[in-house]
Amino acid sequence: MNTPPSPPTVLTLAGSDPSGGAGIQADILTLASLGCHPLSVITAITVQDTVGVNDLMVLDSDWVNDQARFLMEDMPVAAFKIGMLGSVENVAVVSQLIADYPDIPVVLDPVLASGGGHDLADEDVISAMRDMLIPQVSILTPNSQEARRLASNDPDEDEELTLDQCAERILALGCPYLLITGTHENTKEVVNSLYGQDGVVRADHWERLPGSYHGSGCTLASAIAGMLATGLLLPEAVREAQEYTYQTLLNGFRPGMGQFLPDRMFWARASDEEEGDAAKG
Repeated sequence: MNTPPSPPTVLTLAGSDPSGGAGIQADILTLASLGCHPLSVITAITVQDTVGVNDLMVLDSDWVNDQARFLMEDMPVAAFKIGMLGSVENVAVVSQLIADYPDIPVVLDPVLASGGGHDLADEDVISAMRDMLIPQVSILTPNSQEARRLASNDPDEDEELTLDQCAERILALGCPYLLITGTHENTKEVVNSLYGQDGVVRADHWERLPGSYHGSGCTLASAIAGMLATGLLLPEAVREAQEYTYQTLLNGFRPGMGQFLPDRMFWARASDEEEGDAAKG
């Protein structure tokens, strides 16, 4: 019997969100929707819903390391996606992991706070990310608030920094590409800017949708990893991932009392509706 080819495999390392809106659950849904096989390494367990985070327990770094190493010894991985790590120790073991596989592209979503404002990374974790992790990644995908925190050690300076200044400082840490998303900026449209070592590579403008969404950053970073795993070059992977993410938000739903959730399987539901309409016709 002929064995069908395996789909591209992406290893995601992130915290668990039991609401399914963000974190590793968002990564799994996104990667599966894009035709990839997701491998999931949990870095933290949270108590949260669509309103916000109530509590957080960061896993011991040995557990994080063992989860990842066992998988890497068993299956070839086409891309890494890194989300919330939660501790300096976890930053260190993940930094060593990707250093051991330098040919695999790495997408880092530097989750520093929840959508509801709960702090998920202290200054020690941010400093460790600057020193150990950011220099190794293929692309970093902060929102504008995260970009300002990563670019400065002085909270009083954060709001004074332009996004171009943030990009210059972050790229100087060693990552070749940086995508700063503009959801939190006071602009009519959402502008997402991809920076390279020579400046802006592309700036994409998107209609600002009403309401707030839980897990849009996780969706975008995972989609970039999925696109890279399928063989797209990075600038094109970023563009296609943005289009996918926008469609998940456009089709978002509000299952609870808090934020909307992106519908990562929007295309499947649309296909089912079309088939249903055809059957009725």
